[in-house]
Amino acid sequence: MMISPRLSQTLSCLLCCSVTLSTVGVVNAHHHDKTGRQQTIAAKNVDLTPYVENYAEVVFRNYQDARTQAAMMQVAITAFLDNPNETSHKAAQDAWVQARQSYLQTEAFRFYEGPIDFVDAKTGEEGPEGRINAWPMNEAFIDYVKEKPDSGLINNPKFEISIAAIMENDQVTDEADVTTGWHAIEFLLWGQDFNNEGPGQRSFEDFIPNQNNNDRRRQYLTLVTEQLVSDLTFLETEWKPNAENYRAKFLKGDPKATVGKIFTALATLSAFEMASERMTVALDSGNQEDEHSCFSDTTYQDFVFNAKGISNVYFGDYAGYQGKGFDELLAQMNPDLNQKITAALTTTEESASQIDQPFDQVLASAQGSPQRAEVEAVVTALENQGEAFKELGPVLGTSVEILAE
Repeated sequence: MMISPRLSQTLSCLLCCSVTLSTVGVVNAHHHDKTGRQQTIAAKNVDLTPYVENYAEVVFRNYQDARTQAAMMQVAITAFLDNPNETSHKAAQDAWVQARQSYLQTEAFRFYEGPIDFVDAKTGEEGPEGRINAWPMNEAFIDYVKEKPDSGLINNPKFEISIAAIMENDQVTDEADVTTGWHAIEFLLWGQDFNNEGPGQRSFEDFIPNQNNNDRRRQYLTLVTEQLVSDLTFLETEWKPNAENYRAKFLKGDPKATVGKIFTALATLSAFEMASERMTVALDSGNQEDEHSCFSDTTYQDFVFNAKGISNVYFGDYAGYQGKGFDELLAQMNPDLNQKITAALTTTEESASQIDQPFDQVLASAQGSPQRAEVEAVVTALENQGEAFKELGPVLGTSVEILAE
């Protein structure tokens, strides 16, 4: 179980310590009414800039790590294609699983039209999120599937395998016709999953040169992997410090509005994207196609590292780096709410770590099963967490919402 390194310390401080509000320049942060209940008043004269700056640094470090890990995956995939065998195939799969862990934590930076998911009102251009992590996907649009040996772009001799053509055909007539990103690579490495005991069983022989359409498959895998690394490099560059990029504009914005965006992202990832789209939809349908990482059977880590990414933002840390977390600010402005959010984050991370694996077997279990109950507990924890983030809005003098796409 991966809990933020400051969770235990924060809880201890909340229980044992009292802090003077003057250290952050807070005026009338709270008082008690005649019934003794604590009443929160919108803070004034609070400098949010250091916390916004630390957030930007966490974002940069996380995207830098995601790009580095994806590049390492690319090296493993190249080695596999250079010498296709069971060992090199497994190494490429392992590299995909490892690289996903850092990227999943970056999903806490979505939902406010940053570099990952902006939409240009004039040109209609969109950020790379759809190319990077679109899901669910119709795997038959890319390659052969059961009982359809000639399906997919790879097996269509009229389709030119080039990155331009691949992206031109991405989600054109159907959102499920995904051609790029993590899950396209995942499908090419694992194939469809008909294995009750584990992930898909695609053979390395699908990538032996000069056989059937293998050369086209090899080229396709190479190109979409290169594109993923390129898109992650773009995101890393946009958050790089001391450069003329999105980060520079982000830090010049109104701090209160910016903090509203930061926590709207966390609330939306919690209560909408994770709780509703990725968990409840799958539970209701019971369909493996609604499972986020169905080919590799790694949906469990999707939930665990998404939750970790949310905690990273609140506590201001990432992979050994520790800066000014929002927990420090809230511990002084509104200790009760800080304790509530800290407890919510702990509950979410702990409950997510208890979900059974593989997730497709949870979906296959009967209604009311213990396995489903574990996921439903995470859904409840995420919804409560999203609502707790919304409570930050009045405290920080901003607006925090749960967005539904």
